[in-house]
Amino acid sequence: MIESYWFELRDGQYQQLSPDAQGMYRSEVFPGLWLQAEALIAGQLAEVLTVLQRGIASAGHADSVKKLAGRKGAGKAEKRAGARDSKKRK
Repeated sequence: MIESYWFELRDGQYQQLSPDAQGMYRSEVFPGLWLQAEALIAGQLAEVLTVLQRGIASAGHADSVKKLAGRKGAGKAEKRAGARDSKKRK
């Protein structure tokens, strides 16, 4: 019998998570990363993909993408400002 385990790092310790009532693991670190482990083990890849696509379509995933995009943009602005400052010092 094949079993699946899902762990997440919390307070410096890996803790095992249980699947939800629908048998899905839902990442708390990467919103929208959903895995139907039983379907994966059974080779039902269409079901695995359907569940993953539903996760990617979730509001939690959309919010996470927006936050990451904001950070990426902020990082670029900081780099440009740093480059301008170093030119001024020369």
